[in-house]
Order: sequence, then C-alpha cells, then structure tokens
Amino acid sequence: MGLDIKRKLRERSEKSYAERKGLSLEHVPYDGASNGSGSADGPGAVFEIATYNVHRWSGVTGGRSWKPDLAKGVIAGLNVDVFALQEVLRPDDYDDPLKQIAEELHLHYAFAPTRPHRMGVLGNAILSRWPMNEVRPIDLSFGRLEPRAAVAAQFEGNGHDVAVVATHLAIVDRIRSRQVRTLLEHPDLQGSVVLLGDMNAWRRCPATRELEREFLEMHHNRNWPPSFPATRPVLSLDRIYARNARVQDLHALTTSAAQQGSDHLPVTATIRLEEVE
Repeated sequence: MGLDIKRKLRERSEKSYAERKGLSLEHVPYDGASNGSGSADGPGAVFEIATYNVHRWSGVTGGRSWKPDLAKGVIAGLNVDVFALQEVLRPDDYDDPLKQIAEELHLHYAFAPTRPHRMGVLGNAILSRWPMNEVRPIDLSFGRLEPRAAVAAQFEGNGHDVAVVATHLAIVDRIRSRQVRTLLEHPDLQGSVVLLGDMNAWRRCPATRELEREFLEMHHNRNWPPSFPATRPVLSLDRIYARNARVQDLHALTTSAAQQGSDHLPVTATIRLEEVE
C-alpha cells in the first residue's frame, strides 16, 4: 500500500464516523425540560452526585426485557442532587421512563442521543435538582461500530459554577483514548468539571492513565468501587472524576434493589467545589 493511501486512511480514521456521515451531535438539539421544584438555584460548595448505567431499563437480565420500574426505584432511593445516566432508552411505543422520573421527583433533565434503537433512541441523560444554564451534546463516535456521545451541563451557583459531563465510553482502547482527549480538550470543560459515567475501564490503558493524571490527584481513594456485574461486581467500570473539586465518600450502592435494577450498580459521591474568586 502506498504512503499516500496510508496517510489518507489515517486522516480519515481521525475523523468521527458521525462527522464523515454528516451526523454530528453538535447539530442535534438536546431534549430537556424543567420539572424542578425551584427550591434551589444552583450548586453550593458541596453536593451529592451519582452515575448509573440503567441498561436500557431492562433490569439485570437485559435482552428484550422491559422493567423500567426497577431502575426507577433505585434512582428514587438515591438522595443525590445530580444524576448521570447511561444507556437511557427513550421508547416510541411505551411511556418514557426518563420523563416519568423527572416529573415524579421534580427534577430538571437533559438528554443527548447516541444511536437509534429498535424501540426508540438510546443516549445519555442528566437529571438535576437545579436548572441547567447551558447543555451541549458532545460527539464521541470515532468508530463505525461504537457510536458514543456525552452530554455536558453547565450549572451556576452562588460562587460555585461547575460543568457536569455524563458519558459512556467505548470498549476499544484506541477509540476510548481519543474520546478522553476530546473531553479533556473541550473548550467548554476547562473550569470546575465533574466527569462521570460508564468509562468501560475494564483494565488500565492509556485512556484511564490520562484520566488519572488529569483528575485523580483530587480523589480521596485510589481503590475504585467495583460496579459490574451488579450481582457480583468485580470491575470498576463506573467512575466519577473531578477537576478543581474533590471527590469524597465514593461508593457503589449494593442493595438488593440495585442488584436487580440493572447490570451495573450506581456509584455515588460527594463533590466539594473550590470557590470562584
């Protein structure tokens, strides 16, 4: 193969599949609504956060099961301020569990699509007790086989502004590394940032090492809690990172309800923000 052909193939691989197909999520408006109670304007110096892969609302068994009440019950029992959800299925022919949760718990929500699903559309979501000042979908689809994305929400509090980014990274190491670099270099994610979700960090690789160099010095515990599979967790796939903030009391919820709600356990933490001068 000639050098020119190799160079062109390499340049092509550096572009996202969505970009090459004209499907960039930057041009897809996020779906969101304000259902909050209005009890708080924004984050204070300390707040609670959680990440949860809800497994398309199919419970621990997966497949074609439709059991949204299981994961919904787990979410309702988490006393946190912000939720990052992955594998959120918005069905065409059933009631939408994401909207139901937001309405029942009086939360604001934002959703960014990742790919079509036979039942509707699949993507990432953020639920919050506070209104989101700005929401942006971020395209992370750098391969034909694994469409991926993130949704970033900006919150403004009383001297405590923060961006929360919910994502679900690729399984392939090379693609996951490119996704991490894209997130770390994103111009809207340079202040106080909490990055959380299903990182598919099934082993140490360049992507996880880069995240640890960027974030982990602020983390109180280098032993990530295992969260997958839910019934007998051994892999720490679901993680919470922070920049210009501290992550404390990081743990996976291991109740019997959590073990049945999804194939992942939810992971929760306390975030302490640095005050903006």
